[in-house]
Parts: sequence; structure tokens; C-alpha cells
Amino acid sequence: MKSGKILFVAAMLVSAALPARDTPAAPASAFARAIDAEITTQEQQFLPTAEAMPEGKFDFSPESLNLPGTELKGVRTFGMQVKHVAADNFAIWAPLTGRPEPAGLNAPNGPPAMKSRAEVLKFLKDSFAFSHEAVRALTSENALETVEFRGQKVTRMSLVILALTHMSNHYGQMVEYLRLCGVVPPSSRPMRMSPPPTPAGR
Repeated sequence: MKSGKILFVAAMLVSAALPARDTPAAPASAFARAIDAEITTQEQQFLPTAEAMPEGKFDFSPESLNLPGTELKGVRTFGMQVKHVAADNFAIWAPLTGRPEPAGLNAPNGPPAMKSRAEVLKFLKDSFAFSHEAVRALTSENALETVEFRGQKVTRMSLVILALTHMSNHYGQMVEYLRLCGVVPPSSRPMRMSPPPTPAGR
């Protein structure tokens, strides 16, 4: 029951954050499509990496390894890393929609009650869906206009850069977490070659 409530809250975050559509949306600009393609690239890299960590190790933190000569006390667990990126996906892209950061988001850490692997992964997927939607109204003309983000005036383009670099930064950390858990990151696995086509008539 608790899990169902958390998923409901996550769904409400998405629906509340997305702009209502009474009329068909105007086609996205070439600029928006280019940024959206970058989001897709990040999504196709980040999501499989998050999904690669098994249930039993989703709360792994390198602090538990007690590696000599390291300073890892208090670093986020793998699951916390994923939830943090999802929360900030919502928070960073929200100003582009003209709406405030979704209520209950608790960025940069995400909803405190959301803990299970399934809930966090759904939260991540929802955050990417929100990212794609938020960028639709971006144009080369409004990219340098300022919006408010966490009490400061920043350009829309600076938020684009922040969102993309933020995901890349945490992607690198999560790859190391996977390696420390004996999991080969999806992007480092050998590519599966398709078998050659069977010659006609055989």
C-alpha cells in the first residue's frame, strides 16, 4: 500500500509539472529538437546504467568497502544517486515550462519516502519524460532570456547546460559504483552482432 502511495505521488508530480494542453502543441523548433536529441542521448545512456544495478545492491555505497586512503564517508548510495538525478531533472527543467518546481519534489534529494528500486527507476523515467516536454518551447530566440532558478536569474541555455552536464557527472560516478559491485556497465559490454542473413534459396 505504501509503495502504491509513493508511485501515486510521483505520478502527481509529473502531471502537476507538465503544462495543460487544450490545443495541439506547436511544432518544436529546430533548436528544441537538437536539445531534445541530446536529452535522448543522455537517457539512453543513463537509464540502462541505473537499471543495471541489481535489487540487492541498489543501496550500495563505496563507503561500505572501507578502502584505505579514501574519503567516502557520507557519499550517496547508488539509489540515492539515481533519485537525486531524477529530482534535479524535474527541478532544472521546470523553469523552462514557466512553472515553479513541482511541490513535494524535495530536490536535490528527491521524495524521502521513495526508497525501493522500482519506485526510484519509475521516478527517473518520469523525469526524462518531463525533460522532453519541458524543452519543446525552447527556441534560439528565447534561449538567452532569463528565468528564475533557486532564487537566481539565469538563462534558459544555462539550465540546458546544467541539466546535461549534471547527468553526465553522475553517470560517471554510477559507472564506478557498478564496477565496484562487479557489474559491467551496459555501455562497456560487447555489442551483440546480428547473424548474417541466410542466402536466398537455402
